[in-house]
Amino acid sequence: METKEKKKTAPKAAAKPEVKKDLWEYKDRNYYLMGNKTPLTYTLPSRHSRRFSLVWFDPELGYEREMRYATNQKSCFVDEQQGPCTLKHVVFEKGMLTVPKQQRNLQEFLNKHPHKGIIFQEFDPVLEAVDELEYIEYEMTALNLAYEMDIDKSEAILRTEIGSEVNKLSSKELKRDILLFAKRNPVLFISLAEDENVELRNFAIVAREQGIITLDGDQRTFKWAANGRKLMTTPFDESPYSAMAAWFKTDEGLEVYNSIQKKLK
Repeated sequence: METKEKKKTAPKAAAKPEVKKDLWEYKDRNYYLMGNKTPLTYTLPSRHSRRFSLVWFDPELGYEREMRYATNQKSCFVDEQQGPCTLKHVVFEKGMLTVPKQQRNLQEFLNKHPHKGIIFQEFDPVLEAVDELEYIEYEMTALNLAYEMDIDKSEAILRTEIGSEVNKLSSKELKRDILLFAKRNPVLFISLAEDENVELRNFAIVAREQGIITLDGDQRTFKWAANGRKLMTTPFDESPYSAMAAWFKTDEGLEVYNSIQKKLK
């Protein structure tokens, strides 16, 4: 009988472990406290404790890893640190912290810190430029709206800022102050300018100031000042003047609005 020879196959080469490319960008980085805060010093939590939870969820490993900053360790993760650790505080001075490119371990620690984006942020000139451009656009829009705005609406918007003091301003002062308000807080100004009820709220406030209507001490019930007859009751958890502004748009409220308008000085 003929015997079949077994074919010899060359052994497969062992697969080489995949080497991950280091994508870290070596550069000096600047960090700042959010909210324009500039205390003399601010110490950021630099190790995990009961008071400050300092962990980072690793999406590749699928669990949270404890962090701490040690100047003599390459990694910011406790499970990768070996031997004695030299711990150090992370301190912002006057709201700023500069970390040179040689301190990669500190930069990575800050990049994964749970307070990033809440208490502090890394300065990014590109993002800062985008934010600044957006703010300038808001400012220009607000100033244009303020410049074209009539006196009555200007008074209504300024009343939200300075209350009854607006009554003492001349038309020139109103124009000046509304432009300054638009420049100082353009986002809020645009929001108020687009609020269709802002003038109606002002109308209700002026009517109360001139003694045409009254608002009870509970800040809920509006009445005619002349005879005490109830006009409306403010729903719970609503501003009384905002509620009245909405009520002016109803059939009953419109009649009261027209009546008040005739009585206003």
